[in-house]
Amino acid sequence: MARNRYDVDEQLETPFDFTHLKRSFVYIKKYRGKMVLSLVISILSAITGLLAPLLTKRALDVTIPDKDYKELIILACALMGFNIISVALGNIRSRIMTVVGQNIIFDIREDLFAHLQELPFTYYDDRPHGKILIRVINYVNSVSDMLSNGIINFIMEILNMIFILIFMLIVDVRLTLVALSGLPLFMLVMFAIKKNQRRAWQDVSNKSSNMNAYLQENIVGARITQVFTREEENAEIYDELNRKYRKSWMRAVKFSNLVWPATDNISTIVRAALFIVGLLVLNPATVSLGTLSAMTGYASRFWQPIMNISNIINNFINNIAYLERIFETLDTPVTITDKEGAVEMPRIKGNVSFENVTFGYEEGIDVLKDLSFDIKAGQSVALVGPTGAGKSTIVSLISRFYDISKGRITIDGVNISDVTLKSLRSQMGIMLQDSFIFSDTVMENIRYGRLDATDEEIVSAAKTVCADGFISLMEDGYETQVNERGGGLSGGEKQLISFARTLLSDPKILVLDEATSSIDARTEALVQRGLAELLKGRTSFIIAHRLSTIRNCDVIMFINDHGIAESGTHDELMAKKGAYYELYTAQS
Repeated sequence: MARNRYDVDEQLETPFDFTHLKRSFVYIKKYRGKMVLSLVISILSAITGLLAPLLTKRALDVTIPDKDYKELIILACALMGFNIISVALGNIRSRIMTVVGQNIIFDIREDLFAHLQELPFTYYDDRPHGKILIRVINYVNSVSDMLSNGIINFIMEILNMIFILIFMLIVDVRLTLVALSGLPLFMLVMFAIKKNQRRAWQDVSNKSSNMNAYLQENIVGARITQVFTREEENAEIYDELNRKYRKSWMRAVKFSNLVWPATDNISTIVRAALFIVGLLVLNPATVSLGTLSAMTGYASRFWQPIMNISNIINNFINNIAYLERIFETLDTPVTITDKEGAVEMPRIKGNVSFENVTFGYEEGIDVLKDLSFDIKAGQSVALVGPTGAGKSTIVSLISRFYDISKGRITIDGVNISDVTLKSLRSQMGIMLQDSFIFSDTVMENIRYGRLDATDEEIVSAAKTVCADGFISLMEDGYETQVNERGGGLSGGEKQLISFARTLLSDPKILVLDEATSSIDARTEALVQRGLAELLKGRTSFIIAHRLSTIRNCDVIMFINDHGIAESGTHDELMAKKGAYYELYTAQS
């Protein structure tokens, strides 16, 4: 559980290898047609741009000495025309790749979101939500350009080098060898920088994730911060996280910034060598001014793609850490899933059985051990006991939000592990203690329980749980917009809306986990009357700390010490004068 903190760096399960890059081609392959078109346009743009030094050589060696002004004008117009064509083709290619890049972002985010929807509760228990959010937003943005423009540019720059090399060999083979002499030094510099650079950007990824996690945590807990006047302490913590991020960023940039000046200096040395060799070493009769001008022009252009490639590699290394995080998320196994051959759950009647069930959130630490009980269809069951005894765990296992370690759970004699999750959960109504309200209208928040419900059915469900009264008094009634997490609503109002949403789904098994904890006594009395009719013929599991609300349940189970300490009706348990009796009398 140590990683569920904002100040703990995430550790990658495996180091980066080319398998990650190969996997990214899944997203690229979908747009290979546009990428090939972009590559062809880039090649045409490069070739038209490379004709300029040859035209300059012709002008210096032939046209100007011969004072052929007509040809000089033609060459100047051709030079300008080729530049215009090159720029126009570059713009077309840029537009194509912008579309491809945005499509890749869309596809990766779609896959990430779909996968996150299926991950088990334990994944979210183990990680701050800010660290999850940054992967879907920031990291995907960072890698999109690398997977689109980066790959095309890498191929294009290699082709540029080949084209320039061909033109250089046409002009002068000897000076071409001089221009290539800087490559070994360049490779040595890149090899020295690469390893440290990747580690530095991984550290930036960690520090950015930590800062984002703490920021998200403080936004959600802003009210608590102000209640306990923690503003200064929180600012100091954020300041420290911010400093660590800045320090890691500056260190990473230091390595990144070594690439361009190293390449530029090597390029300058090579061009100087061309002048020295061309003017002082080789026979001046064979090295004309036009030849030397063309060669230095091509040498400058030759090192330009090398610098571009180094920048692309630089960007690639910077974004590898983000790509690793994305694939790590996608590789997180969906542990709670339909097993092979899973069938549809038949229409539920409501018989629930636990047979020697053992479960723990962490290996070796059991919350429930060899738990067994049988509940008949239509019975109302109350789960009571001390905090942490496993009451919420039991109802979570019925819906198979977690998989048990041993034993089996059946509904109407059917093992819940043998049926599809959708067919199981769609027949259950679960209202958790945390009443989550979405940013939408009150009507749509209730409709979330059954998307095909009519407005009349929604209003009827709201009336059943006594929510219609306060909803009708709102400015726009059921069409009133509410903020994320129900900002502007009281705790009781949020729970009543959530209650209506659960009841609308017409569940066969109803789970109420502290569902009335934020409702005042008067409202709760109204809700209890509304529920009386609804609970007829339905199996219900109710967790409540206020024991007065569960006196009329058919079965009351006192959960403690990994299982059921005692069970029976209210009167039976009071007569026993055991754990339930002590708890009930303590509240009286």
